[in-house]
Amino acid sequence: MAEGLGVQAMDLRWNFEFGARVSIALPDGSTMDPDRMMFEALAEEFGLSPDDFGREFSTGRDRFRVAGIDPRRPKYPISANRIPDGKGYKFTAENVAFLLQAAIKDVTPKGDKT
Repeated sequence: MAEGLGVQAMDLRWNFEFGARVSIALPDGSTMDPDRMMFEALAEEFGLSPDDFGREFSTGRDRFRVAGIDPRRPKYPISANRIPDGKGYKFTAENVAFLLQAAIKDVTPKGDKT
């Protein structure tokens, strides 16, 4: 199965990056996502939950979606895409864990003490 990822970054004066992914179709019709598999396997080592893949968080100015993890980048191992344009950014695991926790508190009802 082939999937177009669209324009990843653009500078009209010099270049643009277009992404594509070729995936193996699973019996249920979904596709194998190596980024998700890597994240789920390593998330707990970085203080995150395997379920955090794809979750959204806000830095106050921008909204991001958790897109992956790269243990070869020990200082900034978490990859996230800015939601409006899909541009990729790198974050510390501690910062992402804090921002994801803050996102949960933002949606907790006011009467709930948890």
